[in-house]
Parts: sequence; C-alpha cells; structure tokens
Amino acid sequence: MNFNRTTMKPFNPKLALTIAFFLALFTSCKKTFNDTLPVSAQASDDLRLRSGKPNIILIIGDDIGYEVPQYTGGESYNTPNLNFMAANGMQFTNFFSHPDGPPSRLALVTGKYNFRNWVKFGLLPDTSKTIANMLQNAGYKTCYIGKWQFDGGDASIKNHGFENYRVFQPFNIVDNNGMDQYHGRYKSPYLYENASYLPDSIVKNKYSEDLFYDYASTFIDNNKSKPFFIEYSLNLAQHPWSPTPDDPDYANWNPDIDDSLHENKKYFPGMVAYMDKMIGRLIQKIDSGGLANKTIILFTSDNATNKNITSMYKGSPIKGGKNYTDRRGISVPLVVYGPGIVKQGAVDTSLVDMTDFLPTFAGIANISRPSTWGPLDGVTFFDNLKGTKGNQRTYVYCYWDRDYMKIPIPVSYSFDYNYKLYDHWNGGKFFNIFIDPLEKDRLLDAELTISQKMEKQKLKNILKSYAGY
Repeated sequence: MNFNRTTMKPFNPKLALTIAFFLALFTSCKKTFNDTLPVSAQASDDLRLRSGKPNIILIIGDDIGYEVPQYTGGESYNTPNLNFMAANGMQFTNFFSHPDGPPSRLALVTGKYNFRNWVKFGLLPDTSKTIANMLQNAGYKTCYIGKWQFDGGDASIKNHGFENYRVFQPFNIVDNNGMDQYHGRYKSPYLYENASYLPDSIVKNKYSEDLFYDYASTFIDNNKSKPFFIEYSLNLAQHPWSPTPDDPDYANWNPDIDDSLHENKKYFPGMVAYMDKMIGRLIQKIDSGGLANKTIILFTSDNATNKNITSMYKGSPIKGGKNYTDRRGISVPLVVYGPGIVKQGAVDTSLVDMTDFLPTFAGIANISRPSTWGPLDGVTFFDNLKGTKGNQRTYVYCYWDRDYMKIPIPVSYSFDYNYKLYDHWNGGKFFNIFIDPLEKDRLLDAELTISQKMEKQKLKNILKSYAGY
C-alpha cells in the first residue's frame, strides 16, 4: 500500500491528483518577477508613469475562478483578450478574493476589511467612502456599469462617487420590484439609469452586457480630454446559465420562462467567451480613441467559479470552489494592462487582496491615500505595475460574516505563502498551505516544530489585531 509520507494516511489517488493541481497552480510562493513572457512588438521601453492622471478601467467578472482564463492554464474556455492582457501586461498569481461576492465587492470599493463596515448582504453603507469618491475628488470623471448589488439606487450610487451609471440590481429585492439577481439579468434586462428603469423600447431582446458596453463607449467618447474611472461589474458569468447573442439559441430564448426552467451549464463556455469579447471591445475602444498609452485596464473576479462548473486546467478536471475558504475558493485572476505604464509580459507572485485596489489607484492617480476615512487596510501594488518593488503585503486577512447564509458565526483567517490560521471560533485550525492547499491535514500543536510555532503565533497576532482571535 502507498502512503502519504507527511501524514502516514492511506494514499488517495484522486485526492493526490487534486492536490497536485493546486500545487502546480500556486507553485510560485516567492515574491519574484518573471518577465520572460512574449510581449507585443509595439511594447514601449518607457515604463515611467506619463504626466497627468491615467484613465482607470476596472473590470470585475462574476464567479470566474483562477482556472478559467487560458493564460493561467485553463483549457475549457476561449479567452484571447485576457490572454492578450497577460502577454502585454502583468498577471498576478497570488491574488485573493473573499469566498463570496458581496464581501469581496465591499472590501474592494472601500479598501477595508469587512469587520469594519459589513452591515448586511448587498449593502454599501451610506457612511462608507469608496475608490470612486477618492478619484472624483482628484478630478476624475466616474462611471459605474453592470451589477451594483449595493442597494440605495441613484442616491447611493452618486453618494459613493459615481456620477454616471447604468446598472443591474440597483436595490435590494424588495425595493427592486421583487427582482433578485437571477431575474432580468441577461436578455431583455432589468436595468436602471438616471433614477429610473430603462423601458422595453430600449432593452427588449437586447443583452445586458451589450447595453453596458454602449453606455461605457459613450462615456469614454465624452471624456477623452479628462481622466476617467470606469468600474465595470460584469453580470457574466453568474447563472442563470443561458445563451448569449453569439449562440443560435438566443433568438428563441424567453428569459421570463427559460432562465428559470431551462438554464444549462452547457452555456457557460459561451458566457465566458462573451465576457472576454466585452473586454476586447473595451480594449479596442481605448486603442481606437488614442487613449491606450494613458489608460490602465484591470480584470479580476469577485470570487471563484460556481461549484456546479467543472473545468479543465493543465490536463486535470477542476470543480469550482465558490464559498470554500481554502485556495480553490479564494484564488481568482488579476491581470493588468497599460502600455507605457504597466510592465509588459510580467508575472508577479506577490500577495495581493481585495483591499489593495484603493491605495493602488491612489498611486496611479498620483495622489495620497485618504487620511480622514478611518483605517484603510490595503497595501499598494502600484510599484509592482511599474516593475519595481515597494512595501509588499506579507499576509492576507479575511473576515467573512456569513449571516446571510444562515451561518451565525463569522469566519476569519490569515495566511502567508506557507501557513494559514483560522480564528478560535472556527477551531483555530492551522495548516501548511504550501504542501496542503486544500487544507486536508490540520497541524496539531503537539506536532509543531519551533519555527511552525513561531509562524502560528505571528498569524494569531494578526487575527487579534483585527477582529480578535
């Protein structure tokens, strides 16, 4: 019989294959650059930040795990535009979301861990300041398109710094006329703009992502002479899994019936392809408008892929990890493209999390991070984008309030490249995530080496410094 030499438990070939995948996926555990990827023939040698304030476009996919894009090694989907961004920009291999979308999105826009400002599912508190507030104060024109899911409609969107918007799910379900995020999402979408819902004459048989792009395109045309910030929160590729306009089934698809009764995972690859198509359209829009050398485009995701989706990654089938707290549930893509600003063809293995966008965008805009908004938790990766190293994050922290999932106890954890510790309300579990990324074999106190004890204490101190251990 074969044995796992670390735990002396019976060897499980299926588990070994899965662990091997994750070890390959996250094998880069030192903070190094690899700039040997092929780059565009038009690559600029001048990586210095150009004068003025670069435009910023932040694109957020919905339920897109690290295994989905081709540039990371994904084999189930076509993502030529994400591949282009990675080959001609910078990809981050250790970027971490929260295990679910709403906490990730709150941390992203505010630069704060959730224990500071989480109230309930899908709410951005009125008192919270955002990236858009910061950039608006710095002279940026601001725009939000796509899934809002922060409640409050027009008043909230504008209060949080977005002057222009076209959004899906502007309110909670009750105030959204009973429509949740799974209804009116794609074909003939239920969209909101200028404090009212778009009429059927505009949305009938149209696709939400096309309508979002049209709005963004007009916004870009109207602001070519000014710095602008666009946050594009894609509806794709959250379910209902349904045909896109590029699928022959789209013409006869009745969303009022089919979205509930006939959604099918077979449409997921087409949805990923359409997501990538939207990214390509934005890149082309920026390029054709002469804005490429003064625009930074970022793509990430709010959380991992839905558990019902299985994808191929480097020859192995991988099941989506959404809502898991191990690496399969919190590792998502982050790729950044900006000719003349962002180092080209580079791979960065630094630890990065959702709170890091706010200070990074302050760096891009050449402004100081806000000093009157209370504690901010992010660490800038702006220096990384330029190909240099500043102060780097040494750990990742997460606080996840799961009340909306009917789980009364929040979970918090902290980890670095090698070890991870959970709070004592969740058992104080301690793992060597370098060799055990799926967190199958808990490290027991009686078996810890001196260095492991020191590492555990370091992570415990981090947990105590935030929401307590």
